[in-house]
Amino acid sequence: MVSMTPCRTCWLLRNGPPRPGAGGSDGRDPRKTRSRIRAGWLLLGFALGGFLDGIVLHQILQWHHLLSGLGDPAGSDLRFQIMADGIFHLFMYVLAVIGTVLLVAARVAGARPGRTTEILRLALVGFGVWHVVDAVVFHWLLGLHRIKMNSDMPLAWDITWLVIFGVVPLLLVMVLPNRGGPARGASAALISIVLLAGLAAGAGPLFNGASNPIIVFRGGMEPAKMMRALEVADARLKWVDSSGTVWAVDRVSWRGLLALYAQGALVVSTTPIIAGCFAWTDAAGASSGSSQQRGIRQ
Repeated sequence: MVSMTPCRTCWLLRNGPPRPGAGGSDGRDPRKTRSRIRAGWLLLGFALGGFLDGIVLHQILQWHHLLSGLGDPAGSDLRFQIMADGIFHLFMYVLAVIGTVLLVAARVAGARPGRTTEILRLALVGFGVWHVVDAVVFHWLLGLHRIKMNSDMPLAWDITWLVIFGVVPLLLVMVLPNRGGPARGASAALISIVLLAGLAAGAGPLFNGASNPIIVFRGGMEPAKMMRALEVADARLKWVDSSGTVWAVDRVSWRGLLALYAQGALVVSTTPIIAGCFAWTDAAGASSGSSQQRGIRQ
């Protein structure tokens, strides 16, 4: 007969026998917890790299869009480009949310807050890896876009951006000192930055200050109804694209913004928290729009 101390017997009666592979008396596996922490910070760094690309290159500088390298008609289709950029930002936001969920799950499992240097290392690795993947896969293998589409030396821009935002962060990982206290504040700050960057990615038109707001109407909508929507919104037409559903106007007030949506607009470029980069279409739209404007106004 196996003898047991009263305390051990009470513990077994209360909790049952230990589960196979358990990392402690509470059944939590510390290796799984550490894996969640690493994956969470890597995903947040990766998403932050994608948000930087989308906000700075797609919306502020407007050097390219996710699928700018595609040939016509997709390459010049404004509706298609808006959708692709929006899906890109949504995907990065989903990655950021997944990373946050993993970190919360690790914390609930009893993980201690990491040190500042540990968090920075993981986030920098994710940040740098995104730019390496973007350059190698999207720029050079698939040819979906380049850093500066209208440059005579696109490779030089690709390499410069890759070195600054891809290689340098990965080098910093190797030289960060192995010290630093618990990073409760650093954790909250980095997570907040990533999630706010996702929201900022949806507000691109507010950054570029485009002089010609762009309106995308429903397909099949009659030109007379589109013109009526502009009159209700007190906006003056500048040009129309070849499809007849993408219109540029002089300005849109907040009242006009609501009126346009009420009259059948799908997207208005001045709408807050909406993905889109519109100013790049000015030159193309102006060339084909003047003749269409005459036809519409008759």
